[in-house]
Amino acid sequence: MNRVFTTALVLGMSSATPVVAQDHNTHGKMQHEMSAKPAGDQSAPSKAFAAANAKMHEDMAIEFTGKADEDFVRGMIAHHQGAIDMAKIELEYGKDAEIRKLAGEIIAAQEAEIKQMKSWLAKNGG
Repeated sequence: MNRVFTTALVLGMSSATPVVAQDHNTHGKMQHEMSAKPAGDQSAPSKAFAAANAKMHEDMAIEFTGKADEDFVRGMIAHHQGAIDMAKIELEYGKDAEIRKLAGEIIAAQEAEIKQMKSWLAKNGG
């Protein structure tokens, strides 16, 4: 057990309020080790979704500024890009006409919102 987690665990046990600590170096290593192990289906679409999901979560790991508006926009840009990437996978591999249509709509909506958020960041010094 790493030192930060052990300290947090001990402190958490000794108080009424649980304490949660995260060693970002260890967390990143654990995520890498977990993603390196095959889990579930290993078909091309599943691998593509897993890669898009991993990239989205990595990109959402922003450094928070304490400015709620800016932090929200930065995190949401990555989140929306992840939705676009997954929708493109649906268009590549999906068969259902209704879901393929939805994927196209998601791409259009999310691209417009990313454009709006990037414009907001540019205007607001982000």
